[in-house]
Amino acid sequence: MQDQGRSTRKRTGGRLKNVRNSRKDELGRLPTETEVGEPRFRTIDVHGNGTKTRALATNVASVNKGDETVPADIEDVVENDANPNYIRRNIITKGAVIETSEGRARVRSRPGQTGQVTAVLLEE
Repeated sequence: MQDQGRSTRKRTGGRLKNVRNSRKDELGRLPTETEVGEPRFRTIDVHGNGTKTRALATNVASVNKGDETVPADIEDVVENDANPNYIRRNIITKGAVIETSEGRARVRSRPGQTGQVTAVLLEE
């Protein structure tokens, strides 16, 4: 369980006195670490009346090639600035460089939030 309420510390580093308990709308969730593999999705309820489709695993990306968008197979995660360990574990996040059937591409979407991978082809 992730708490996204007010911090328990002051700017100076001192402790703040707790004046109330946590609220339901202050709860957060652990990040969805989307892996390369057979597509798996999970739908979750969000604040209000909406839902999110989270990609737990996927092997398909929509790659922008100039003016057109083509589907491509994801083969591997080549670079990920979010966490060097994500490269070894083949985890896709926004900004990761992936090896696709069309070439290397940088991920522009958030697969753990939107459930899909959109990427832009990198110039070699």
